[in-house]
Amino acid sequence: IRDTFSFRLKFLFGPSAVPALDLVDQHSVTRVRSPSGRTAYQVLGSSGKLYTCYSSCHFCTCPAFEFSVLQKSESLLCKHILAVYLSRAMGACQELTVSEEQLTSILLAEEEDEG
Repeated sequence: IRDTFSFRLKFLFGPSAVPALDLVDQHSVTRVRSPSGRTAYQVLGSSGKLYTCYSSCHFCTCPAFEFSVLQKSESLLCKHILAVYLSRAMGACQELTVSEEQLTSILLAEEEDEG
């Protein structure tokens, strides 16, 4: 069944499919939630770097998303966003509840890395 599933994913999402499945298998996706209900996803990439993904607006902080999706329009998504969608569908997300301040710090840390 997994072979058929991965074949279909590869057909739909190209080279991001298998690495995204690997991230799901490694439990690399964490949904970060604050008491107010705000959420973001953090994905521990294969390089060991933590990327923040926003499924609500289909955005990831990784270089591949910036280059392949935003600049070149060669892909619809990166492996991290696909891993978020797959983890959500499979109920495989790690869960982390943080304070409003902690979530704000997570979001601001990404902006500082980019700026």
